[in-house]
Formats: sequence, C-alpha cells, structure tokens
Amino acid sequence: MAALVVGAGAGIVASSSDAAPTLIRWIEPAGLIWVAAIRMTVIPLVVASLIVAVADTDARSMGRLGIRSLGVFLLLLSLVATFTALTAPAVFDLITIDATAAASLRADVGTGVALPTLPSFTDWLVSLVPVNPIAAAASGAMLPLVVFTIAFGLALGRVEAVKREAVVGVFRAVASAVTVLIEWILKATPLGVLSLAFVVAARIGTAVVGAVAFYVVVYAAFLIAATLLVYLAVALLSRTRVSTFARAMLPAQVVALTTRSSMAALPAMVVAADRSLALPSTASSFGLPLAVSTFRLNQAVSWVVMALFAAKLYGVELSNITVISLAVTSVLMSFSVPGIPSASLFVVAPFFGALGIPAEAIGVLIALDLLPDLFKTLLNVTAQLGAVTIASGGNPASELPASSLPLRETP
Repeated sequence: MAALVVGAGAGIVASSSDAAPTLIRWIEPAGLIWVAAIRMTVIPLVVASLIVAVADTDARSMGRLGIRSLGVFLLLLSLVATFTALTAPAVFDLITIDATAAASLRADVGTGVALPTLPSFTDWLVSLVPVNPIAAAASGAMLPLVVFTIAFGLALGRVEAVKREAVVGVFRAVASAVTVLIEWILKATPLGVLSLAFVVAARIGTAVVGAVAFYVVVYAAFLIAATLLVYLAVALLSRTRVSTFARAMLPAQVVALTTRSSMAALPAMVVAADRSLALPSTASSFGLPLAVSTFRLNQAVSWVVMALFAAKLYGVELSNITVISLAVTSVLMSFSVPGIPSASLFVVAPFFGALGIPAEAIGVLIALDLLPDLFKTLLNVTAQLGAVTIASGGNPASELPASSLPLRETP
C-alpha cells in the first residue's frame, strides 16, 4: 500500500512534467519484469494443483455429502456469477477515464487491444479439446488446457494406487515448488507496485485517483452483496435459521478478516458446525475441508469486476457476450485457484491477454487488492460453512442454546 501511494503520487506529479516520458522509460521495466515473473508461474501451478485435486478425489467414495456439496458449490457460483455479469457492466459504465490517457496507456505498453474474432459455437466447442496440450500451454490457451488436465486427473484416479501416488506425488511437489517461487516473487511486490503505479499515474494523471477509489468501493460492495446472498441461500435451502447461522459464523469471520485466510478460519468453522449448528459429524470431518480446499465463491465476482475495471483503465471495450463468457469461465476455473494472496489474479492473467487487456493491468490490480481481499476472504469463509450447512440439510436442533447441544470431539 505504501508503494502504491508513493508510486501514484510521484506519477501524478510527474504527469505534468516534460520529463515524464523519460522517467516512464526508466522506471517501467521493473514493473514489467515483475509481471512477467508472475505470469511464468501460472500454467505449472494451475496444472499441478488441478491434477492433484482431481486425482485425489474418488467420486465413488466421496459419499452423498460430497456430491451435494459440489452441487451447492456450483449453484452458488452460478448465481453470483450471473448476478455480477448482469449488473457490473452498468455500474462500471459510470467510470469515465480520459480517452487520450487510455490511448497513451495502450500505445506505451505496446499491446494491441482489439478483441479477437469470436469463433462460432461449433468451433469454440471443438477447440475445448486440445489436439496438442503442450501447444495449448505454450500459447496460453487455458480453457482447453484445463479440460485436458481434468480429464488426465480423472483417468489418473482410476490407476492403481501405487502408480497413481507416484505421479500425483510429482505434481504435488511441483505445486509446492511453484508456490515457494510465487512467495519469492511476491517479496518484490513493493518494487513492482511502485513501478506500475508510477507509470499508470504518470500517463493518466489525477483521473486515476477517482477511478481507483470507485473500483475499490464497487468491488467491496459486490463482495458484500454476494455474502448476503449466502445468508439468503441458507435461509431458503436449509433447516437452519439464518439468525443461528449468522451467530455461528461470527468467530470464523473474525479470524477471516484478521488473517485473510480461509484455512486459518477452518478450526473456527469446525467448532461452529459441531457445536453451534449441530451438523452431522461428516460436515466437519469431510465437508468443510472439501469446501476450504476447493470452494472460493469470490471468483464469481472477482473475474468480472477486475476485467471491467482493467478494460476501462486501458480503453478496451468488452461486449456483453465477452462478460458472460468470462463469468462462465470464472465458475469453471474457481476450483483450480490456489490458496495464496491475490490468487485469482495469477490465474486470470492469460484470459486478460485474450480479451486484449495488457498483462500490466495484473500488477495494478494486485496493488489495489489489499482492501478487497478482506471482503473476498469474508465471502469465501461464509460461503464455505454456508454451503456445507445447506448440503447437510441443517439441523433444527441448532435452535437450542449452545450449552444444551451435545459436544463432539472435533478432528
């Protein structure tokens, strides 16, 4: 945040100076290198994480709770993605960024912003199955690569245990190593953020201040709206009263807000499921770990909101069909987003390129992600316990005072 403020402030001051082009030429490479380092981790991280997740899930033994939980995950993701795709474009039409400044951004990053020609539905459907998965990875065609990776993971799950574990172990190690690499890259965040914030502010000037404030407020508002939708879903789809669910959620939400980590909030969610909500034991032993590992409802908001803001910032027009396609993709890709800070930004980077949005926008969005990330974690934690409550049916006995509920030993 300090780097963002310093970089943007210096950029605004420099925007009125004749030295601005020279300063941009010298400062910009640091940000571009940082963004390139982020992008190089995307494909190995997504492929390795997805193979491990799919191969370790045995559909024949996950049980009814697992099937129902996955159904609830998809339902909530679809509802939130639909709501965001239908309403967010109208909201972001309220942002006005000087066309000359946006053109300057496009020209200076050297990236064309013309949207690619949309293929027919038949061509799009056929392209989902890559003839050459390696070529798909090299060209950044993420959706066909994800289709192949899921199919490979499912096939790997049918291989005998010894052989399967040998392969899964390799990909688990790859995912762990790439995560360490990302941690190293993120340590350079202040330098990258300062560079990119300076460049954007120097090219746009004071207009960037209002646009940034608008983005942060609107992003947080959509995340809060999605959180309220979870409470509504619990009220309509489970036997648990929403007031009881809200009280049970509070400890986990406090942990989520202070740590920005769903995993850190898992123990509090387990206690809430066992004691405050009196859910079946499988809810805390299986349902919640599954939800924390795979279910991130914020993706259904984040992809659309981030793309709309970045498109405005760089003067790229996104059609309604493009926004809807992005919302659908966010649902499919949400299960492969790793549990690291600003994780969705790492995964969405290749899709931005396909939309004509320069990759440098990722660095700007990471710089602005601190405050929205609080609300993203709050939404994810609320949705994870909410989905498990719905999938397990809730428990009318949870209306009893907490002291009268039978206490089970939590794993």
